[in-house]
Amino acid sequence: MSDPFKFDLVSPEKLLVSGEVEQVLVPGAEGDMTVLAHHAPVLTTLRPGLLEIGLASGRAQHFFIRGGFAEVNPTGLTVLAETAIDLDEMKADQLRQAIKDAEEDVADATDNALDRAQTKLDHLRQVEATLNL
Repeated sequence: MSDPFKFDLVSPEKLLVSGEVEQVLVPGAEGDMTVLAHHAPVLTTLRPGLLEIGLASGRAQHFFIRGGFAEVNPTGLTVLAETAIDLDEMKADQLRQAIKDAEEDVADATDNALDRAQTKLDHLRQVEATLNL
């Protein structure tokens, strides 16, 4: 068991996780990194991928992260994610349906809405790839 440290996961919509954790696997731009208590200070951009939070209870939480920053400082770790999806709450059939709906949205989109619809579809496909479905 390692020492617990303060961790915050923040998306534009809300604070998703805040509390003491034992470790966090972060999908950094230059590769995955595991942050433990007393980690050296670092600031990194994030790439799309899996963020895994190791809780003191021995349980883990999983999020799909897309874009943003992670900062390790003497007080802990803060992840500011452009997008964060709780994978423990997402079911495979829900994801497949969301992808199907997004594909239909892209097919039906006008020029003004096409970029947004395509971005959403790309995002969902990255989640699917991360989960290996």
